[in-house]
Amino acid sequence: MRILIIGGGGREHALAWKIAQSPRVSALFAAPGNPGIARHAVCVPLAADALDDLLALARRERIDLTVVGPEAPLVAGLADRFIDTGLAVFGPVAQAAAIEGSKAFAKDLMAKNAIPTARFAIFDDAARARRYCRDLGPPLVVKADGLAGGKGTIVCRTLADADDAVAACMERQTFGAAGSTVVVEEFLEGEEVSFFALANGDDALPLAAAQDHKTVFDGDQGPNTGGMGAYSPVARFGVELERGVMQTIVRPTLAALAKDGAPYRGVLFVGLMLTSEGPKVLEFNCRFGDPECQALLVRAPGDLVPLLVAAAHGGPWPAVGPWSAPASVCVTLASAGYPGTYRTGAAIEGVEAADALPGVTVFHAGTALRGGRLVTAGGRVLGVTAVADDLPTAVAHAYGATGMIRFEGMHYRKDIGKRRSA
Repeated sequence: MRILIIGGGGREHALAWKIAQSPRVSALFAAPGNPGIARHAVCVPLAADALDDLLALARRERIDLTVVGPEAPLVAGLADRFIDTGLAVFGPVAQAAAIEGSKAFAKDLMAKNAIPTARFAIFDDAARARRYCRDLGPPLVVKADGLAGGKGTIVCRTLADADDAVAACMERQTFGAAGSTVVVEEFLEGEEVSFFALANGDDALPLAAAQDHKTVFDGDQGPNTGGMGAYSPVARFGVELERGVMQTIVRPTLAALAKDGAPYRGVLFVGLMLTSEGPKVLEFNCRFGDPECQALLVRAPGDLVPLLVAAAHGGPWPAVGPWSAPASVCVTLASAGYPGTYRTGAAIEGVEAADALPGVTVFHAGTALRGGRLVTAGGRVLGVTAVADDLPTAVAHAYGATGMIRFEGMHYRKDIGKRRSA
């Protein structure tokens, strides 16, 4: 098979790393890719949102399957364009991808189909949003409706926080058009889990769960980021809980989309809160999470490609063997200032030495080559990922490898996975 991966971050590097191991793959391309992905694929300098150019590339290179990493091109209809041209794609059509592209759409779908989630209301008027915040009472959550790079969810401990969050979204337009509509919802207490399932339009196949660390500082402090690290599996998310989530959340969600004429094909990310009343949905994403994808794929069983093909073509699921590693952890190395303003172009050292350690894989997220040197090119720069027979050992290996890497202003959390590994 000739496969194209769309995207250029840590998630796409993990996908390229895993897909390149398949004996079914004869050629692998990535657009735009990054220096890490270039070790596994031919990188083509096309942006992930250049839909017409990506379609032309897939036709020119006779691509058998396109795997879409980020959410924005899916929400913009990339899968629709490929399917209309007769090309197979792993990723949902725009109408189904709206489950991530619009939080209001997702909340309405859940409300109509009795899918457990937080109480909420949707507003396009700031004054009405503030009044509802007072009706609901803190703590509460204000969410920008559209795509905001993982940063559009604001936890508000006081009404002053809520007023400022509404202002940030709707008046200061911190998230652009994505914040012109907001969802205000109750704050759920419990343990947060990211659960992933594959869908082929008719059926769903559970994969695994991971736990992300969203805030930028240790102890879950500071503003939300795109993700500062993840580990897998999650001790509380056992077989019975997975079965219940598939029955009460995943399959009803997919059935609702199919009933509305948008059968879902790809991976469904279910952000869950494990509350005292049972699992409730925090959010849906229409793609693999980042950095959860890195933590999942280093321990995923066997050949990933047949699963991707089955999802894209709507075929039966192939047999899935045992997971290859009992535990994994990914530590994100970020630029100073992230998720706010940060500098790029800092020289990176030590990646090859860290990557050579047993059980360690370093995934590139925001890197570039300048004059033959590896430099920073994003807020999240690298994902240092390790597997082991148990989570504490995986954590130790990941941080041991992290200590070998250096770049000016390098920042990372010191507590990834340690809540559950101590």
